Amino acid sequence: MNIFDLILLAVGVSMDAFAVSIAKGLATPSLRPKHYLSVALWFGGFQALMPVVGYFLGANFASIVENFDHWIAFVLLAIIGGKMLYDTFTGGDDEESTGADFRFRTMLVLAIATSIDALAIGVSLAFLKVDIWSAIAFIGATTAAFSALGLRLGNIFGYRYKHGAELTGGVVLILIGTKILVEHLFY
Repeated sequence: MNIFDLILLAVGVSMDAFAVSIAKGLATPSLRPKHYLSVALWFGGFQALMPVVGYFLGANFASIVENFDHWIAFVLLAIIGGKMLYDTFTGGDDEESTGADFRFRTMLVLAIATSIDALAIGVSLAFLKVDIWSAIAFIGATTAAFSALGLRLGNIFGYRYKHGAELTGGVVLILIGTKILVEHLFY
């Protein structure tokens, strides 16, 4: 795998985390450095961790995970997106809404949901005899950067269009989960 392939892989893998970060930025009234750090570490960290797990688990367990990884991602994103929609329609406080929630549990669920496909990528990297440590460092750093950028872009857009930002974020999360599910079921 050459550097161009690795760049394409890293950017492609980071897109779900980028989209989720945009949704979080839409719902967060004011960003602080800890918010950027949170999305960068959670999403970048899990995008780096999952390929390592896949790499070392190898092909023996890949087929088991591949049979239901799309369902896990779909359910987790649908639950978080549904909670954001619920907060929108019930008038939930912005600081307590799921979109603006940076607590451990919420970030863990989102990080797992956006990185579960990276497990299979790790298995593929093992078969390609790629230097896993360089690959995951690049994937993690790329995802961290895209996540921080997505958070900022979402916040700028959300600040201008406060009404409906949480609604949009919830719908985006549900659509990402649906996209993951459809891609695995039909392609």
